[in-house]
Amino acid sequence: MIISISKSSFSFFVFLFFIQASLIAQTKKPVTSGINLTAVKQMAYADSSRLVDIYKDLHQNPELGFMEVRTSAIIAKELQALGYEVITGIAKTGVVGILKNGDGPIVMYRADMDCNSVKEITGLPYASTKTMKKDDGTEVPVMHACGHDAHVTWLLGVAKIMMASKNQWKGTLVFLGQPAEEPLTGAKAMVNDKMYEKGVPVPDYLFGLHTTPIAVGSIKNGVGERAAGSDQLDVTFYGVGGHGSRPEVAKDPIVMASNAIQQYQTIISRNIAAQDAAVLTVGAIHSGGDNNVIPASAVVKLNLRWFTEETRNTLLDGIKRINEGIAVANGLPKESYPSILMKGSVYPQVNDTVLSARINKALRQVLMPDNIISNFPAIMGSEDFNHLVLGNKKTICDYVWVGTAHADDMLKAAQEGKTAPFYNHNGNYKVDLSAIPLGVVIGVTSLQELFKR
Repeated sequence: MIISISKSSFSFFVFLFFIQASLIAQTKKPVTSGINLTAVKQMAYADSSRLVDIYKDLHQNPELGFMEVRTSAIIAKELQALGYEVITGIAKTGVVGILKNGDGPIVMYRADMDCNSVKEITGLPYASTKTMKKDDGTEVPVMHACGHDAHVTWLLGVAKIMMASKNQWKGTLVFLGQPAEEPLTGAKAMVNDKMYEKGVPVPDYLFGLHTTPIAVGSIKNGVGERAAGSDQLDVTFYGVGGHGSRPEVAKDPIVMASNAIQQYQTIISRNIAAQDAAVLTVGAIHSGGDNNVIPASAVVKLNLRWFTEETRNTLLDGIKRINEGIAVANGLPKESYPSILMKGSVYPQVNDTVLSARINKALRQVLMPDNIISNFPAIMGSEDFNHLVLGNKKTICDYVWVGTAHADDMLKAAQEGKTAPFYNHNGNYKVDLSAIPLGVVIGVTSLQELFKR
């Protein structure tokens, strides 16, 4: 049998052939489109009840830096159950979950775990009533006054969705639960404990989220220096102890410390240019124990904030000169001059310009564009986030501040002339529960962008 095909029919079949071939070729290309955002939202909000329960549990059971035994165990258990390769015990309590999912970028998502030595006064039904003993033996009330409980919860929610949708992205995903952000020593401790030699991949991208008291549904994600450098140090003044009735035969370290505290502020007002940002805060004074005893020493706990090495050196040199001047004024021998113990120290936290713009653009799919704030001054708070990859030249970073304050609280604050209803490190700090699933959506959407080819 002979079949006759017209010239026009032949052309049509050729056209169909090329269309079919093109579709087949597209199905063989690497995944580039990422996870469906509608599905992400559905999964995050479907998981909301479980995540809120986790959050409340973490909030009621806060743990100080390097003591996050319970918190890190929860992270490890959850990540293992999801199928991640888990490494524990990095810098005591640090925990890492790894998913190698084909050829693609290495992305590290970090959440800090520790709490503050602050008494909670929120009145929430799941408020913390816990106390813990610090390294110096003092027992203090503790609470999550900086939202690290939300950070951990977000990590667990993001990890679940990323595993469930692993056929829609390619690369290596690293979830990191970091201890001791508050003393600014946890990130360095994990690196110094050779986490990269222990199997943690060096990331191409480092990403993280932090709570901030702006309205739920808003974020802050700017470029360049976003948070100040910081030093935490203890100054010990040495004197001669004695009876409270005979100060003339003693040398009072409390008076020395008090004089120093007043003089320290002149470094800010008289040694640093008015347009250069710097903060010097005295967070605690520890000395003595009795009403009628002049103690032999007094410890002043200082916190510094700065953006340049020049400013930092001005602060440190000024503290040393003031200390020594007070010792001379009190007739102390050189061996009794005040000592300085340097503790946590971090450089300013910097966001990559291109990466920040990419993530902000991606987040326009899940947030109102006007609620994505990219132009705002750097904060004087500090973070050791970047220290996880300090010196790793291939790694670029973005750290996003996520609004967690209820709209009613924001409105009330505005009516009272306040910029926020509460502030980090205060006993009234709250995270609205509606921010839990939304934070997960923000985290997954951001990771989706990072895994795009």
